[in-house]
Parts: sequence; C-alpha cells; structure tokens
Amino acid sequence: GSSSSSQHTAMEEYTREPCPYRIGDDIGSAFSMGLVGGSIFHSFNGFRHSAKGQKMMGALREVRVRGPLTASQFAAWGGMFSTIDCGLVALRKKEDPFNSIISGGATGALLAIRSGPKVMAGSAVIGAVILAMIEGVGLVMTRMMGSFYDPTAPPPEPLDDPRALGSSNKGNVQPGVTDSSTATPAAPFGLPGMNTL
Repeated sequence: GSSSSSQHTAMEEYTREPCPYRIGDDIGSAFSMGLVGGSIFHSFNGFRHSAKGQKMMGALREVRVRGPLTASQFAAWGGMFSTIDCGLVALRKKEDPFNSIISGGATGALLAIRSGPKVMAGSAVIGAVILAMIEGVGLVMTRMMGSFYDPTAPPPEPLDDPRALGSSNKGNVQPGVTDSSTATPAAPFGLPGMNTL
C-alpha cells in the first residue's frame, strides 16, 4: 500500500546496482579511480623528484610501483564501504543517505583499526563528514536536475512575438529611436539639449 509507494519514491533517487552486485561494482570503480588518480599524482611526484635527464623514467617508475598500490587501497576502501552499506540496507530495510554516511564513518574507523582508538575515531568522523558532503551535493544536484526537467510540469507559455504586439506610440517606432518631430534637440552622447537648460 502506502509504505511500498513511499519506499518506491525513496529508491528512485538511487540508481545503483542491487546490493550483492554493488560491492563488485564499487570495488572496480574505486580501483579504476585510484589507478588513474594515483598514476597522475605519482607521475608528477616522480617527475619532480628525479635527477635531471631522468625525469621521464622517474615518473614512469613511480607510476609503475605506486599506482597499483594506490588503486588497491582505493579498492579496499570501496569494497569495505559497499559491504557495510549493503549490510545497513539489509538491517534497516531502507536505502537513504544515512546508510552511506554511517558506512563512510565505519569504513574510516575499520581501516584505521591498527592505529588505536583515537585515530579510529578521527577517521570515522572524517569518513562520515566526507560522505555527508557527497550525499548532500548529490541530493542538491538531483533536485536541481529534477527542476530543470519535470515531465509532469505543464509546457511553458509561448512568448509573445514583439512584432505582433500593439505599440502605444504613434506609428511603428523602434525601441531606442526617438521620433524627431516630438523630441527635444539633444546634445551628443544623449545629453539634454542646450536650449532646455
């Protein structure tokens, strides 16, 4: 009844894979982002820190050695985040931004578990805040795009053709052009005429 329709409208905002498949999808996406972003970052780093004449080889070496490591770290983050997110969907029986925010915090905490409770708490807060910002921007963009194209909105009123509008002036006077018979003589640059002073 009404609960299924409200759940249906809440689910329409999320056009992601269904839950078990989402984990693999997110791992692959995170790995790709980490590989591309890490390669760009490490190539600049390798180029900057290499000796003169070895800049290109240094950049390629850094990309080869550190790019896959960064990609693997991104994939671990994406996989853990997605797994926790799917667990929350199964527990809460609904899919909303709070799942992502909680998942971001839990992922940050779990990835920092070897650093102690203080670092875990800081990482959890940072993860939750970052995901809250991402979800907020996503919701704002969804609302903005929805207002640009609303298939249920009535079509806009057609604009009137200015040539078809009746003119309150005598004759067909163009805007910005004064009728020389009724206008007071004007000085250059639109200043009032000398005889009006």
